[in-house]
Parts: sequence; C-alpha cells; structure tokens
Amino acid sequence: MSLRFYSTDTASVRAFEPVTPGEARLYYCGATVQGRPHIGHIRSALVFDQIARWLSYRGYRVTTVRNVTDIDDKILANSAASFEPGYAGEHPGEPWWALAYRFERVFTESYAMLGIAAPTYEPRATGHIPEMVALIGRLVERGHAYPAPNGSGDVYFDVRSWERYGSLTRQSIEDMQAAPDADPRGKRDPRDFALWKGHKEGEPLSASWDSPWGRGRPGWHLECSAMAGKYLGERFDIHGGGLDLRFPHHENELAQSAAAGHGFASYWLHNGLVTYEGEKMSKSIGNTVSPEEMLAEARPLVVRYYLGQAHYRSVLDYRPTSLEEAGTAVERVEAFLAAAGGGEPGAEVPEAFGEAMDDDVNIPRALAVLHERVRVGNAALAAGDDAEAAAQAAAVRAMTDVLGLTSLMSLGDTGAGGGEHAALASLVEGLLSQRDAARAARDWRRADQIRDELAAAGVTVKDSADGSTWTV
Repeated sequence: MSLRFYSTDTASVRAFEPVTPGEARLYYCGATVQGRPHIGHIRSALVFDQIARWLSYRGYRVTTVRNVTDIDDKILANSAASFEPGYAGEHPGEPWWALAYRFERVFTESYAMLGIAAPTYEPRATGHIPEMVALIGRLVERGHAYPAPNGSGDVYFDVRSWERYGSLTRQSIEDMQAAPDADPRGKRDPRDFALWKGHKEGEPLSASWDSPWGRGRPGWHLECSAMAGKYLGERFDIHGGGLDLRFPHHENELAQSAAAGHGFASYWLHNGLVTYEGEKMSKSIGNTVSPEEMLAEARPLVVRYYLGQAHYRSVLDYRPTSLEEAGTAVERVEAFLAAAGGGEPGAEVPEAFGEAMDDDVNIPRALAVLHERVRVGNAALAAGDDAEAAAQAAAVRAMTDVLGLTSLMSLGDTGAGGGEHAALASLVEGLLSQRDAARAARDWRRADQIRDELAAAGVTVKDSADGSTWTV
C-alpha cells in the first residue's frame, strides 16, 4: 500500500505523489515569538517531526521549513508594555527585536528537549522583507491587491478578485467575518486582508521597512507565502500547521500565493488541538498547562510520547493522570530493550507498523504494534529464548528510532556511555552483587532493603532465572 495523507483542501485521503520524485518538501507554521510556548505549539512541531521522520524512513530526501514570525502586532504590544511605568515583568524597556529573540530561544530549547529535530531551514520573517515586497508587487500588477486610498500605506488583498477564495475551508465570502488586521476604512471589502501595514505614529521606526507604498511591515499571512516560496519553490508538497490556522491564515496564504501564479502546496495537513479534560485550554479559565510544567513532572521521553501518541488529526485531551500513564507505557519499552541488550540498530520496522504509518501516519495503530512486539519479546526473555528476544528488540528499536524515542531513552548498560553512566553502572552493579550474595545466603531482608534503596533512587530491578537487570 502507498503512503497516504488526509488533505484538508479535498477532505480526503490521497496517495502521496511528490512534485519531484524521491523528494518531499514540507513547510509548517512555526512560532510567533511574542511569549513562551504552550502545549499546542509543541504538539504541532512534534507532529511534523514525526511526519518528516517517516518520509525519510520511506526513502524520501526530506526538506523541512519551519518559520519564525519575529515581527507582529502582539510582539510590538508586549514590547511597548515593557516600557510603561510600573511594568512588573522581567525585562523592562525591552526592544521588540530583543523580546522576539529571547522567546525564539525558549521555543528552540523546548523543541530540543523533546528530541524534535531542527528543520532544514528556519527563516525569520524580518530576514525576508525584499521577497515579501516583491510578492505584493506581483499581486498588485495582476489586479489582486491594491494600496489603501486613504494614504495610510496599507496594501490589501482583494478577496473578490480571486474566484477560489474560501476553497481550502469550503466557505463562501458572504459567510466570512471581516478581517480585523488593519484599518477597515481603506478596504474595498471588510474581508480584504492586509499584505502590508503602513508605519503608524507611536510604533518604533525599527519595526518598519521601505517599500513602494511607504515605510511599513508585512502582514502575517504574507510572510509564510514568501518564505515557503523562497526555500521550497513556487510548488511544493506539504503545508502543515495547527487546526486553528486553517482560517484565516492558511486560507489567505493559499489565495495570495495562487493569485500570484504559484502552485503552492499539493497537500494541506492540520494537527488537532490540545484540550484539558475535554475543555478548550484558556488562560481566563486557568486550565492551561505549559511545557515547563510537563517537563517538571515527567522526563522528556514521557512528554514526547504523550504529545505524540494520538492520531495527529485528533484532539489530544490532557488529564492529571496523562503523564503517569505515558510514563508507564514507555518504561515498559525501556525495560524490555535494556533487558534484551538495547536492540541491534538498523533493522526494518515490522510490516504492520509500516502499514499503519503509511495510512496517514496512524500513530495509535503503530504504537499497538510496538507494544505487541514488547510483549512477545518479554515472553521470549522469560522462556530463555535469547535469539527471539534479540529479534524482537531489534524490531522495537527500529520503531522507537522512527518515532524519535530512542535518543531520549535510558537503557541501563546499553546507554550512551560516558563518565556519568560508567559511575552509575559501577555503583548499581556493586549493590546488585551485594544483593545476589544476600539472596544466596537467604537473607531476604537485606536483599529487599537493597532493592528498595535502588527503587528510591529511580533504579528499577527485575529478576529472572538468568540474574537481575536494571533500568533507570
């Protein structure tokens, strides 16, 4: 069976047919760096990391682009607030560009903590103003954009000039709300959206650039079209992002790119949102959970497993017990791999796993295959069938590699090595030797005491007919 994706524009699952055979070019919306990341940001990045990893495993040469929006109304507002008297934040008087860069680094650190691979390119909006100005000029020339007649310096996309506007989300223009992104007095239609925002009094001059329409800055939607086109070409394979970006952001991206004559994306993939016990996360309700809070409660491996365990298009519901349940699942995998020697790298994934991943990256089905192989492998260990256990461990290792889990695992003696690991192994093995001696002398109290001490330190001991194994 071929690799297939559900594409939002056609609302159907379609076979993946890349623009260039053997290549897969993927663009997905990154952060607007106005503040710290929330779970939704991290889930989206993790979803497209999983997709890119699978495309690579299937033999495609993968190019990924994840943009950074480092100029935006909210970035300017948050920076302006830091200059106000009585500001209670950590960085008083922080320029907009410094605020943006500070939060960009927080996003980068959060991605890295969860093993989310860096994209091939991660362009910043402020580094691509010439490409954006050129794209606006092309739209004006083709009759799809116009400067505001009131002299504000704004330039708008004329939504009624593009007959397919609304096709991505299957809406008619009459059913759409007005675009609130610029002064409506200069618009021909309330739904026209800003391509360029003229510089306004009170805004820092550094947040504006020269253009044929006067100094100003780009509109949010325009940024992605210009950057995707520069790094992936006028026609590429996949455009991704969160479900909440379908309208107006992705609808507007598609309209302006297509109106400029670009083929743009062949497939549109959107990941589901994260809820809290069935309710939308909201600061006003007080039910938000940050990545920092998750990582304070559980290891990065557990957080990655939790955020990546559902089908990417489905809602991911967070509950107070979610990380505990995810931790139990990954510890079972770690314990088996540690007991079986870590798994020989380079094996093929099981056929059932591959079929699940080819079917619109069906992670729940793929994980079912993974845990079944762990069960079979544990049964082989219990039966003393080392060859079968090794074969299952290799298959499990292949699957955890593809899912980006292996690098975050702790596999006891099969870990990455180094001084810290060697010291830990020496101490644990010494205590296990004492425990073996106590068991041989039938000093069960001492044996249990050593096991409890190790457990209190986070070391799990498993006994079998062949001796004891341990995992962290």
